[in-house]
Amino acid sequence: MAQLTPEEFERLVIDELDLLPDDMLDGLENVVFVVEDRPENGTLDTLGLYDGVSLTERGQYGFGEMPDRIVIYREPLLDLCADLDELRDQVHVTLVHEIAHFFGIDDDRLHELGWG
Repeated sequence: MAQLTPEEFERLVIDELDLLPDDMLDGLENVVFVVEDRPENGTLDTLGLYDGVSLTERGQYGFGEMPDRIVIYREPLLDLCADLDELRDQVHVTLVHEIAHFFGIDDDRLHELGWG
């Protein structure tokens, strides 16, 4: 299991977010990225969550809407990964996975593309 303080983990997430291609991030509007310890149900099986309405499902959406959230769960990721390199890779994959949900790509398609 990888070991990082909450602050170190958040810095790692920010660093991985900065490494994502601009064209992946350009369409993200009204989205916040959040690091939480673990999901409300306490499971270690969930690494991230997109909480919002994907672009493909939006009808009337605009000014005054609460931001969508992409949540990265620290404890499940630390539990899954044996070392820092594996943690960086898994955070990267989790970010791509959750951003894809924002754009309306479902889990089946993500698995087909190798991001599942």
